[in-house]
Amino acid sequence: MAPNLHHLELFYHVARNGGITAASRSMPYGIQQPAISGQITLLESDLGVRLFQRRPFKLTPAGRELYDFLAPFFGALPDVAANIAGKASRRLRLAAPATIIRRHLPEVLSAVRKARPDLELSLVDTDQRAAFDLLEREEVDLAICELESRPPAGIRTEILISMPLVLLLPDSYQVARSGMHGMAVDLPLIRPPADSVLCRLFSKALAKARLDWPARIEVNSLELVHAYVAQGFGTGLSVKAPGIEAPKGTRAWQIPDCPELAIAAAWRGKLTPLAELVLAGLRKVAKKG
Repeated sequence: MAPNLHHLELFYHVARNGGITAASRSMPYGIQQPAISGQITLLESDLGVRLFQRRPFKLTPAGRELYDFLAPFFGALPDVAANIAGKASRRLRLAAPATIIRRHLPEVLSAVRKARPDLELSLVDTDQRAAFDLLEREEVDLAICELESRPPAGIRTEILISMPLVLLLPDSYQVARSGMHGMAVDLPLIRPPADSVLCRLFSKALAKARLDWPARIEVNSLELVHAYVAQGFGTGLSVKAPGIEAPKGTRAWQIPDCPELAIAAAWRGKLTPLAELVLAGLRKVAKKG
């Protein structure tokens, strides 16, 4: 059976400091002299050898051999820990939808980089479900995502902004009293994929209106929705959000009785200082919106 690692660490400090009393004064964490002595005795019992002479202190040949083996590892630990902590303090791992990464994060991250010029950044394009998975696996420090459902236990969230859903209509189109019912007859629908949060929220509004309005064109981004609306292919499902404007020749019509799209920050455990800076920046951007 391998010896107890904690016992080996205690022996290293005893041998390095020249005795149990001296080791108890210089240990990097609090432990009393009798506890050190008792655990060293257990280590000697496990190994079946005497490791040092108590008074005056002197390593036995077996103790010298063990110390020479342990010293490179335990002696290097403080520097390794400092190196790891230094890398962690400048590294930031973020998950967010592509639109947020492209439109809103550059402004926030530029401010963070001014405070930390040595910033090391990792950005992942993802949705809510994948963002929560990444947080649970501790593969990202902070996620920005649509918040449609309750997060798993242990993940904290903070809603940054809540945005109404809109339909992009030609400027010349006159909305009748029948609202979306008339549009469904007159205009082809252009929208993101059916499994997107935006479409699921829109489906709730359609259900309230008792309206079936299938998509004529399905695209994988809001940018493409806007592009096809601008080319006159129909009306597009979008959202009233900071930095997102209706294409030229169109106007945004807010969808009645439709849940809003909530964008939230999500994290697990204690935020790193860099993640705190990013979250503070996102709060400012959301307030400006």
